[in-house]
Amino acid sequence: MSLPKTLAEDVARNLVMVARLIDEDPEEAYAYARIALRLASRVAAVREAAGFAAYATQKYAEALAEFRASRRMTGSVDLWPVMADCERGLGRPERAMAMAGEPEVQKLDKAGQVEMRLVAAGARRDMGQIDAAIVTLQGPELASNSIQPWTPRLRYAYADALLEAGREDEAREWFGKALEADKDGSTDASDRLAELDGVEFVDALGDDEAVEIVEVDGSVLSVDDAPEGDDDERDEDDENDDEDELGGGADKA
Repeated sequence: MSLPKTLAEDVARNLVMVARLIDEDPEEAYAYARIALRLASRVAAVREAAGFAAYATQKYAEALAEFRASRRMTGSVDLWPVMADCERGLGRPERAMAMAGEPEVQKLDKAGQVEMRLVAAGARRDMGQIDAAIVTLQGPELASNSIQPWTPRLRYAYADALLEAGREDEAREWFGKALEADKDGSTDASDRLAELDGVEFVDALGDDEAVEIVEVDGSVLSVDDAPEGDDDERDEDDENDDEDELGGGADKA
């Protein structure tokens, strides 16, 4: 659908703001999406953007409605995995599982199929089927040494499922593999590994004077740029030195 030039520019500006803010300020992105939606509700790209903005703010029913509208307009199946994840968000994992078995999945590209597998595994976990979730994530994409955009998230999800199943050693291995593939920091695999190893990072002071301390099993291992001894000990040593000097002078007198 074509729009008058001025209207199209207004819509485009709002969509740009949605894309810019959706990660750092999803509520603000949602507000811009609603403006775009009021201006051009018959444009598929606007419905899709509104869907992602609603999804980012956990308004899953609204997001699902927008994704369905976009799909009707375009006939594309690209949004199928996120639509299934909306069903999970609405507390309907069985519907997400049903969608994972629909013919639309076969029409997805490789990235979409991996995303659908992640959603299906999440639905299994929602239903308490942790072993089935682990099996769902297994496949050639997980076993491959080739690094693809989805690799960190797939490995991370597998590690997280293994950990829930009590398979800690395997979980540590796969969190490590996720970290190796995660060049953009899209997961917190490094934090999960540290947690498994009993490492905790603590701010010793307030935000203005934060000093990073590494703790392992409750013991402080290192403090960045911390001098040896504390201020109280140094002050006490200085006072003793002063007293010695004064005492020496009195003896001589």
